[in-house]
Amino acid sequence: MRELVIDWIRSFYEHKKGNSIYFNEDSFLGDLPFWTVGLLVMLVVASVIIWFVARQILLEILHKIAVRSKATWDDHFMKNKVFKGLALLVPLFFMEYFLSIVFFGYPSFKIFGDKIVSVLILVAVMVVVNRALNAIHDIIFAIEVYRDKPIRSYIQVIKIVFFGILTIALLSVLTDRSPLFFLTSLGAISAILILVFKDTILGFVSSIQLASNDMIRIGDWITMDKFGADGDVEEINLTTVKIRNFDRTITTIPTYSFISDSFKNWRGMHESEGRRIKRSLNVSVDTVKFASPELIEKLSKVGILHDFIVKRQSEIDAYNRLHGLEDDAMINKRRQTNVGLFRRYVEYYLRNNTQINSRMPLLVRQLPATETGVPIEVYCFTHTKEWESFEVIISDLFDHLFAIIREFELDLFESPSGKDWRTLKF
Repeated sequence: MRELVIDWIRSFYEHKKGNSIYFNEDSFLGDLPFWTVGLLVMLVVASVIIWFVARQILLEILHKIAVRSKATWDDHFMKNKVFKGLALLVPLFFMEYFLSIVFFGYPSFKIFGDKIVSVLILVAVMVVVNRALNAIHDIIFAIEVYRDKPIRSYIQVIKIVFFGILTIALLSVLTDRSPLFFLTSLGAISAILILVFKDTILGFVSSIQLASNDMIRIGDWITMDKFGADGDVEEINLTTVKIRNFDRTITTIPTYSFISDSFKNWRGMHESEGRRIKRSLNVSVDTVKFASPELIEKLSKVGILHDFIVKRQSEIDAYNRLHGLEDDAMINKRRQTNVGLFRRYVEYYLRNNTQINSRMPLLVRQLPATETGVPIEVYCFTHTKEWESFEVIISDLFDHLFAIIREFELDLFESPSGKDWRTLKF
């Protein structure tokens, strides 16, 4: 092709004299710059046309194939414009082939043009590789099994490797040196590279540990007090983990912090049969006392306490009779307390509450007394794990306990307020 075009151009400067053909060298050399510019313009125009045609053909044909195909991977390649990137390579290879024709009279310009086209080809390859890896990420992420895995981190590592290789090739083209020269030079600058890419290296190692140990997944509820994070994991990258907090703000945490620092993952709660309630009521110590016969009689009319009180009272009476402790003056005789009856009431109330999961641990216990009273802790699990429903259940539960506690002749502890001091009589 090159020889044919050159012969065609030279034919304009040939003339016959008799049986001999003469070539006008001076005239040819004088017009050579114009021929070069003209051929260059034609090459650029032809390359643009080829790019447009290749782009239209690729997109039209592949779009029809993607629509008719039952597979989804081709849809992701179309969405990420991989084929548009491939269309860029067609005119570039065309230009690379015909540059030898355009600059046939200027070899030095041809070398320079070849470098430019080679650089453009490598840049186009980078674009195609980047888009293809993005498409592969979307394909893998669409699979349910891998949706909560840090796939983006591994894709980013592959991108770094590919871009590193292409960068070395790019430097090799620009400097006319062998790629081995740059590879061997990496040993000398490895310390600098480790320093520059410290976060990337740490993030990559951390991503592998997080994935292999299944420590976090996309969608997990994470609490990390050090960074003020309390929300769902939205994205796991090579260097960062993005968390959308419940106040709709976004916290970005270095990936390696999940290895070096402690955090709370609420996934176990979501995978269990319920969500835990662990809250205390502080009972005023002054109101704790033995239950009077009148109080016992009143509480025995409560349905969920009736059987317990009758059985418990009969056991206490039998014990007192056996040990000669029936006299009211005996301070060591066994008696029921109002706080003990309250604890039993709360336990039976929880077991009869359909919103509480009785198959999971359920207890009402007394914690050590403090300066703020005697804590009565409620420890149980709800069936629902949804935040809104959980808060409604726990609020309804303690609304009832706050209201019912006075029926047991108990009061909740409250620190003295300004109103208490104003009503105090000296």
